[in-house]
Amino acid sequence: HDHMKEAFKKSIAAIGMGEPGGPAVGVVDSHAGVLRFCETLRSGAPPSHAVTLFAFNDYFPAVATTDLASRVADVLCCKPSELAFYPVPKLMIRRVGDHEAYSAVRASEMGDGTFEARELEDAMDYVKLFREPASPLLVAMNNAIERNNAQGVYDGCKEAMELIATNRV
Repeated sequence: HDHMKEAFKKSIAAIGMGEPGGPAVGVVDSHAGVLRFCETLRSGAPPSHAVTLFAFNDYFPAVATTDLASRVADVLCCKPSELAFYPVPKLMIRRVGDHEAYSAVRASEMGDGTFEARELEDAMDYVKLFREPASPLLVAMNNAIERNNAQGVYDGCKEAMELIATNRV
């Protein structure tokens, strides 16, 4: 969705999140680019841009990016969906279908995601909160993730595989 990629870049640049003298937003558009991005962060190096937009024309890298990048991301910006169940701080933007509303509600109730930001201004308000030094919102979300993890909230796939492996289904 090229129009969405351009809209995100324009909106992020409008609030001054780009570096002086460089592109406002880094764009990764291939699976190889995702692997390089994640490896850079795992090595301890900072990302090359304040904001990285992942935008693909193919299905596979789009799906794989979530699994790979969520391990190194500070915040995941996404529509409410199954991503509400990932253990990463989430900025929930406008949903595509009505059925997705409950995912944003769940993430906000669990403390690891925002309420659905249906308008650009609302999303940008959250971005500003995430950018604050020692962001209380980001700290609270990370604390919630640690608490949820200790309680097994994110163990659904693990539990399902254990049931299958022990023939209990």
